[in-house]
Amino acid sequence: MAEPLIPSETLTSFHNFITSSNCKTILALLGAGLSSASGLPTFRGSGGYWRHYNSIDLATPDAFERDPGLVWQFYSYRRHMALAAKPNAGHQALAQLSHNDKINFLTITQNVDGLSQRANHNSQKLIELHGSLFCLKCTNFTCSYRDPANFNDPLTESLDASSLVHDKDNLEDLPFLSDDKLPHCPLCETGLLRPGVVWFGESLSWVNVDKTDEFMMRNHVDLMLVIGTSGLVWPAASYIDIVKNQGGKVAVFNIEKDDTDTESWQFIGDCSKTLPMALKPLIDQVNLSSEL
Repeated sequence: MAEPLIPSETLTSFHNFITSSNCKTILALLGAGLSSASGLPTFRGSGGYWRHYNSIDLATPDAFERDPGLVWQFYSYRRHMALAAKPNAGHQALAQLSHNDKINFLTITQNVDGLSQRANHNSQKLIELHGSLFCLKCTNFTCSYRDPANFNDPLTESLDASSLVHDKDNLEDLPFLSDDKLPHCPLCETGLLRPGVVWFGESLSWVNVDKTDEFMMRNHVDLMLVIGTSGLVWPAASYIDIVKNQGGKVAVFNIEKDDTDTESWQFIGDCSKTLPMALKPLIDQVNLSSEL
């Protein structure tokens, strides 16, 4: 893929700002566009189908209650794909920035694939707003079991992802899986386990929301990086507005240009290429090992 064409004046202006005394606190908001550069489907928009199922219809509590086997097959596929993917240079650049002790930095990721962690992002400076594919929790109301980092693949013999291809033209129904074929809680032994992600219709973790709010209240955010996301969904849009209203700057990293936004720096192209170029002055001196 060709290198993105970033106007020299845009890059120079951005570099001058991030190396100035006016840029001490940076907030990054990540979306699916960053992970798509690692080969992961976005499951939104035109890519919003897994086999012939609408992925959004599978990501709800009602769908899990109605057919937990189908939902688990979808999420087993996603877990398998995420484990097979590698963090890209964009993840790496942000991870390096998280270890720059001269910058007050926080990343809020809407992604659930764990790629930021695998790039060795500082865990104290990373909030998984929508949870994680690799967190498991019990659905039994009286059970508090939670496994924050389960990377077994497959979780059960019936959830082998090799047959769960991502093909929207495949109209073949998946086999019905009874509850005994699905992951069960090792603590209470009766409850089904579910993915520890935030489904449509569920509230975000107030712990994560509070951490984000506290960061924004305690600090004047000088720069917000909006990466691989449109920033139109709450709470993303509210964070961007807060930063702008406080006089902070915004830089957008996305595939398409927003012609209505004339105030932000816009880096158009593959995020895995534009991010390292844009953040180069802040990450050059940081030594960080990762899977890349």
